[in-house]
Amino acid sequence: MTSQREFDLVVYGATSFVGQILCRYLVDRHGVDGDVKWAIAARSQAKLDAVNASQGTALPTIVADASDKTALKAMVERAKVVCSTVGPYALYGSDLVAACASSGTHYCDLTGETQWIRRMIDSHGATARESGARIVHTCGFDSIPSDLGVLFTQSQAMESFGKHCQQIRMGVKVMKGSFSGGTIASMLNVLREASDPEVRKILQNPYALCPPDHRTGVRQRNVAKPEFDSDLNRWLAPFVMASINTRIVHRSHALAGHPYGEDFLYDESTLMPSYSKALMMSLGMGSFMGLLAIKPTRKLLQTFVLPAPGEGPSPEEQQAGYFDLRFFGRTAEGQTIKTKVTGDRDPGYGSTAKMLGEAATCLVEDIGNTSGGFPTPATAFGQKLIPHLEQHAGLTFERL
Repeated sequence: MTSQREFDLVVYGATSFVGQILCRYLVDRHGVDGDVKWAIAARSQAKLDAVNASQGTALPTIVADASDKTALKAMVERAKVVCSTVGPYALYGSDLVAACASSGTHYCDLTGETQWIRRMIDSHGATARESGARIVHTCGFDSIPSDLGVLFTQSQAMESFGKHCQQIRMGVKVMKGSFSGGTIASMLNVLREASDPEVRKILQNPYALCPPDHRTGVRQRNVAKPEFDSDLNRWLAPFVMASINTRIVHRSHALAGHPYGEDFLYDESTLMPSYSKALMMSLGMGSFMGLLAIKPTRKLLQTFVLPAPGEGPSPEEQQAGYFDLRFFGRTAEGQTIKTKVTGDRDPGYGSTAKMLGEAATCLVEDIGNTSGGFPTPATAFGQKLIPHLEQHAGLTFERL
């Protein structure tokens, strides 16, 4: 059905900060009059015109408000793929996902909102499977490097040992960049929703995004305080994105049929050179989240400290950013393997936009799994996404 659509790709939220970065990337990647026919969409025609003017392009434009179901339906029925940067997705993304699922339109986004992803899977999973729509969440820094990093590490383990790793630990060796205003807005909305006991239950469950029949005989651990890891030879502190990345990795494992075994473990942390720095990181993160949870201090942080949606670093600051993630795997027999995944832009903006662009490109080109539903990046595209990321998005996947 989607092969007969007017556009191969529609970028929804093209006027947002990340959306504009994504559009510039896609202009360089596919051009305006190339093989990929694409359009830009948002709720304001004036802002869409400004995007075209700033890029010197004349891309087709579509006006559709996130709350206008009729306009969203008309938009998605014109596209093979819709790529959305409009968040917080729990506030502005549900109707778009519903429209894509029912129309057989493939979809990808940048969300890291576990509770919303769970709602979308439960509400629209059967519809997407029937229509053939592939709804692929978390196609940015959360969670492509983690999800594909685990897949790559396991492939290297199979090549070397003939078996998968029973456990993989990911450590952030270095990361330079800042959180986007959209990410902060999503975090604040998650904190507001967490007042609901059912939402808290989802957020605290490491297998929250796995199918209902998922079973495990082990208890998944999380790094919540300083600890020393002899394999990585570093002190560990919590990593803020672990709460979504680990859920996506476990969903990938479950959707693939548990190839790593029902006792597979995966956790993430930040690598620190000393106990004191790991302690400072742990206390700092705990204090920050505690302040965000309190309404008066949350308002102060929003007013004077935190970036607002639509704000972000300069192009020079984006280019100066990077990340280096290390993966340590161990088989049940004790064999070990180390890999790394790196990116050449700041994680929250430049690198994220490029990863999202490549995920959208893979959907346009029907790369990977062709069945409908809610796959993860790893199960939607498999290792076929890796050369796309390495050749075009500035990522590397290496065996150490």
